[in-house]
Amino acid sequence: MYPEQDRLQTYGAQAGALFDEGLRQHMLRVYNYMALGLIITGAVAFIVGTTPALYVPIFSSPLKWVVMLAPLAFVFFFSFKLQTMSAASAQTTFWAFSAVMGLSLASIFLVYTGASIARTFFIAASMFGATSLYGYTTKRDLSKFGSFLMMGLIGVVIASIVNIFLGSSALQFAVSVIGVIVFTGLTAWDTQNIKEQYAENAGHEANQKLAVFGALSLYLNFVNIFQLLLSLTGQQEE
Repeated sequence: MYPEQDRLQTYGAQAGALFDEGLRQHMLRVYNYMALGLIITGAVAFIVGTTPALYVPIFSSPLKWVVMLAPLAFVFFFSFKLQTMSAASAQTTFWAFSAVMGLSLASIFLVYTGASIARTFFIAASMFGATSLYGYTTKRDLSKFGSFLMMGLIGVVIASIVNIFLGSSALQFAVSVIGVIVFTGLTAWDTQNIKEQYAENAGHEANQKLAVFGALSLYLNFVNIFQLLLSLTGQQEE
């Protein structure tokens, strides 16, 4: 009786250790994908934003609207096609999305000083890192905050669209502050959700795609935190 219990306990401990190691590798893959996506985005944004021969034809013509809206098209494409895409196709699409986002973000180098961009990036990275770590380590169920955060996200999007026509600096300030809070909360919620989805899925292909989609979610949170903080604290070129 007792030897059988010992064997079951040993098996349970080994299975738990294997799951924990698999989860750790999965989260590392998510963060690595996200980091590489940000590197691609940053490189494209810097090259385009500091090269007149590239940014003048883009941002002085209607092409700028294509560049600005293209990332949104990629997000919708991901949302509808992820389940039917292969893991390799999902990765390729994510790298392409990161490059397109870089084109969209190139304009920040025309508006803000390089020093303020670098400073804001490190502030955003610190906020993101701390919040994602909380989402990964906390035992508290964050799912109940999901609906509230999504409502906040919809409100931020609607207010941003309205302010395109109003041009209100007060509304823009409010949107930026609320947006930072919402995307910071989403970072913790998404991180915990990525962990839970890993436990529910099995198979190399499924987990590879899950890692790409998880990286996309965290990537979008970080980029939005960075942009909103930049609008609040960035020093503009004179």
